[in-house]
Amino acid sequence: MMKRVAMVVAAALLALSGLSAQATRETLLPIPVKVLILPKFEVGKMTGDFPGEAQYYYDAYCKGGDAYEIEGGVSDHKLYVKDGVALYVTGMGKVNAAMSVDRVLGDRRFDFSDAYVLATGCAGANYEYGVMGDVFLVTSVIDGDLGHTADARDLPEGYETTWFHDSGYDSSSYKVLDQELCDKLYRLVKDVKVETTPKTRAFMAAAFGNAPWATRDPKVLRGATVSADNYWKGAWSHKNALKMAQVYGTPDPYATTEMEDIAIAVVLDRMGKLDRLIDLRDAVNTDVFMNGASAASLWDENFDDQLSSGDSVEAADIFKTAMENNYKVGKVIVDAILSGKL
Repeated sequence: MMKRVAMVVAAALLALSGLSAQATRETLLPIPVKVLILPKFEVGKMTGDFPGEAQYYYDAYCKGGDAYEIEGGVSDHKLYVKDGVALYVTGMGKVNAAMSVDRVLGDRRFDFSDAYVLATGCAGANYEYGVMGDVFLVTSVIDGDLGHTADARDLPEGYETTWFHDSGYDSSSYKVLDQELCDKLYRLVKDVKVETTPKTRAFMAAAFGNAPWATRDPKVLRGATVSADNYWKGAWSHKNALKMAQVYGTPDPYATTEMEDIAIAVVLDRMGKLDRLIDLRDAVNTDVFMNGASAASLWDENFDDQLSSGDSVEAADIFKTAMENNYKVGKVIVDAILSGKL
């Protein structure tokens, strides 16, 4: 009798031990992520105030979820994770973006093996192609800083651009996103209704003499983006961007300029994940000076003009509406990922 009791107890202990080992294994398993959202900055808090690039996505997908410190990440930034969606604010500029993506994707607490990466943020639009409020599905990315650039004053007459191509940089200076994925995404989002404001519409009309392209309704477009570590504007740099798109043979026209996307693309390419990159940019200004603004006036250290201001001399009042536009388009994509349609 005692022998039988001992055997039962031993069996129970073994079963409990097995359950405990299984529970430990499950706790150690990395958390699966289906989509990683990468805005570049937030204006204030992550929720409850004036929205930057992250807030609408955070409120919809990550609010109330878990927050994780990322070793080597941006100070005070956290990875927010909830129900298969992760969000991390990378910081501005190519170095911040590259470091953030590398540190997040390298964190072994999470399983990003099947994740899509949604890079999202605001940008300056190629005037005559885009208007403020447009949302662009980026199909290729150019590094505007790799190559050679001259000061216009050092060039002889007749030069209309100051950028010179150097093929030695091509493996890092130009990345084409997965075109089959881009085609599928564009079919999903091309008819999403995006908005402008009366003030912004009047601002664009005044800036470009009521040109039909400048007074049209905003929409979802495809295009190439040019990433630079400096925040540029003006006719010379505009022509440089057009030349870059021509030299690299981009699948869609040059559409936006921003400060991070080539870095994200290069990191993902090195990790074998470039085919999982989705890139959305909304236009909150243009790549040329408008309505009398100039480099000397707009960027004077004593003049403070925030793009997020409703009275911005550079962006009118489009910023918040453009963030909403980006989210409307991005939501269609994120929901398609979560439902297994991509």
